[in-house]
Amino acid sequence: MAEHAETLLPLGLRLRDRRVVVVGGGRVALRRVGALLQARAAVTVVSPEVVAALEDLALRGQVEWHPRFYADGDLEGAWLAMACTADPEVNAAVLREAEVRRVFCLRVDDARDASAWMPATGRSGPATVSVHGDRNPRRAAALRDAAVTAVEAALRDDPGAPARPPLRDDTPGRVILVGGGPGDPELLTLKGFQALATADVVVVDRLAPLAVLDGLREGVEVVDVSKIPRGRFTPQEEINAVLVDRARRGLTVVRLKGGDSFVFGRGMEEVLACAEAGVATEVVPGVTSAIAAPELAGIPVTHRGLSQGFTVISGHAAPGDPRSTVDWDALARGGTTLVVLMGVETLPAIAGALVAAGRDADTPLACVMDGGLPTQAVLSGTLGAVAKDGPPDGLRPPAVTVIGPVARFAAG
Repeated sequence: MAEHAETLLPLGLRLRDRRVVVVGGGRVALRRVGALLQARAAVTVVSPEVVAALEDLALRGQVEWHPRFYADGDLEGAWLAMACTADPEVNAAVLREAEVRRVFCLRVDDARDASAWMPATGRSGPATVSVHGDRNPRRAAALRDAAVTAVEAALRDDPGAPARPPLRDDTPGRVILVGGGPGDPELLTLKGFQALATADVVVVDRLAPLAVLDGLREGVEVVDVSKIPRGRFTPQEEINAVLVDRARRGLTVVRLKGGDSFVFGRGMEEVLACAEAGVATEVVPGVTSAIAAPELAGIPVTHRGLSQGFTVISGHAAPGDPRSTVDWDALARGGTTLVVLMGVETLPAIAGALVAAGRDADTPLACVMDGGLPTQAVLSGTLGAVAKDGPPDGLRPPAVTVIGPVARFAAG
């Protein structure tokens, strides 16, 4: 055993509604916050600046953000603290306050004196595997991957089953587009998890399942390219350039998106940009929020006797907007379920256009917010009410709106 090795007491912390303070707002903090939100902790982030995905979480009320430097007293009422800044003096100060307050504290830059260590974590079905490697993250990650493989074999009742095949091959540099599903990391496909296990770089969106970032190998570069409505925005050309640049360095790049990359995810633009640059790509489909979010709220997009089909529409450009190419009159007459993505701001205009084109004003609609996340909520109404009075009170992005008789099935 190493000279400074200690015997740890491995615990599973139940953090639901318990305050956890994360000091720092960079890529490491993003990885930790994603895991904390999955555990339903009440997360407070203290940092003068944060990456775009963390800012988006704050704007959506998922975390509380104090846009300033850390100050003594910030850990009051906390059950757990995480020092995630790039400044050793700040991290040391956080650790000192945690010791005084008897709050367990992780320190990302130097774990030697920290009272808690973050294990390498992997999940397979109902099982969670956490491995400590005596502060050696690469060793812990390797052991974690081996343990997850063994657990998967055991869950298949076949302990002798071979290890899952890695996606990595001898081809230098490539991009894998992974659809992350509606937000719940358990709805990411197995092939998506396998791709993340091979990644050298992960280029992530704000609506991707952020909790999976905490399970990445040590040393994986996380690039946040989030686009916040009416806020910080990463141009698509810049995203394409990042993918090509990292792949040309011989790295495996995973482009992790929410939902499915090819459903209003601009995934094909990234495939074409990579092809033009001579970079190999692979696409791993994801569970699109257009179907998953309604389903998680109890709404089938089709149902015998009510709807024989459904249409998925981008609400980004409102009816009458010169950028809109949608035939709203035809949709009003079509009689199928309408699923609107990115349509929170334009929903009153959409409802008005559909009613004006002959859709019954009493047609029910349901707006599913944060589909697949612990904060999922459903707001219901009718086309006529939204056209006349505006969207349901409390509606905010991200939300998926379902219009049609099936919306009556909405839970809650």
